[in-house]
Amino acid sequence: MWASVLFCYIYVDYFELYIPGKLHGMLEGNIMPLGPVTQGILLGTAIMMAIPSLLVFLSLMLGAPLSRWLSVIFGIIYTLIQLIVVSQSGWIFYIAIGLVEAALTALIVWTAWTWPRREIT
Repeated sequence: MWASVLFCYIYVDYFELYIPGKLHGMLEGNIMPLGPVTQGILLGTAIMMAIPSLLVFLSLMLGAPLSRWLSVIFGIIYTLIQLIVVSQSGWIFYIAIGLVEAALTALIVWTAWTWPRREIT
């Protein structure tokens, strides 16, 4: 499911480039709604995108208890982020895909929370 979330992130960021004025703002050095581009802003957004990317891998490599808790914690965080972003957007495509992203991350939380706690043999 984390991989599905990442595909949505990539596609919405691509489609967002077609919003009138978006590329001009980027060329001017602005990341909306964060403002002027700084190394700190770019580092923060890079970390924000690295976490779901790492969770694709970590979900397979970590033991079930740690993987479960990471998915619950970060699933909640990313669901809340998406709901905030969606509430501030005026573009229908962005709202639609944002709701899909929020639904996917909420589903990650629910699945991790309800996944069987014992080893299946």
